[in-house]
Amino acid sequence: MYKTLRVFGRLTVVLVFSAQLLSCVSTKPPKLEYFQSDNPQFPALIETVVPQVSYIKKGDILGIIVSTLNKESNEILNFSNVNTLPVSAFSGAGVGGGSQPLGFPVDSSGSVFMPIIGKQRVAGLTLEMAESKIKTVLEQTLKEPSVNIRFMNHKFSMLGEVNQVGTFNLLDDQTTILDALAACGDLTLYGKRDSVTVIRINNGMREIGRVNLRSREVFKSPYFYLQNGDIVYVEPTKDKEIPFRQLNPNLQRIPVYLGLFTSVISLIALFSRL
Repeated sequence: MYKTLRVFGRLTVVLVFSAQLLSCVSTKPPKLEYFQSDNPQFPALIETVVPQVSYIKKGDILGIIVSTLNKESNEILNFSNVNTLPVSAFSGAGVGGGSQPLGFPVDSSGSVFMPIIGKQRVAGLTLEMAESKIKTVLEQTLKEPSVNIRFMNHKFSMLGEVNQVGTFNLLDDQTTILDALAACGDLTLYGKRDSVTVIRINNGMREIGRVNLRSREVFKSPYFYLQNGDIVYVEPTKDKEIPFRQLNPNLQRIPVYLGLFTSVISLIALFSRL
C-alpha cells in the first residue's frame, strides 16, 4: 500500500511539472489584419496621397487600343495589340508571357507610328494627354473614335513572403501596393505585414521605404502608389523558423510533446530508483 502511494505521488509530481512546461508554449496566431486603427470608425474618411504622374518618354512601349464604328479600321489600327493587351489585369513575367503584344514603340524623335494617321509625337505627354491628341487626329478621318493607352514596358516586382513571386506590368499611375498584393495572391501567413519594404529609383539613387499594411496610415504613404521599377519585398516573421510549420500550425507542438514525453520517461526512471 505504501509503495503504491509513493508511486502515485511521484506520477503526480511528473504530471504537474509537465503541465507547467506545456503552459509555457506560445500558440499565439500571426497578426493578419490590415488597416487597423486605435479609434475605428465606419464609414471612415482617410486622406490619401496623390499618385505621381508619369510622362511618356523616348524608348517607352505603348499599348494603344482604338475603337471606332468601322470594323475594318479597328482591325488595321489595333493590329499590334488589340487581342492581347492586358488593359485591366496584371500580366506576370513567365505567366502567359507568350501572348505579350508588340505595342507601339516611342522612337528617338519621341513619336509613335500608327496606321492611317502616321507619325504622332507623344513624348512629354501623360497617357491622358496622348489619348486626347490621337483621338483628335482620328476624328478628322473616322467617326466617333475612342482611344485607350497604357504603358507596356513599365514594371514592378514582388519578392519575399508572397504567394506568387514575379514581375508584373505597371499599366498606369493608379496602381497601388494593394493592387500589387492582389496580383501576387496576397502575403503568406508568415509575411511581415507591418514593415513591407519598397525599393525605388529616385533621381538615379536607390531609395528604400517602409509601409505598414496593418495601419490605416498606409493610405498616406508616398509608397502607396507604385512607380515604374519599384521592388516590393516582404520579410518573413520570426515565427517562420521551421518550414513544415506552414503545412499545419498544430505541428508546432510536436517538438514540445516529444520533449515532454522524454522528460516524463526520465523522471519516472529517476523516481523508480529512489
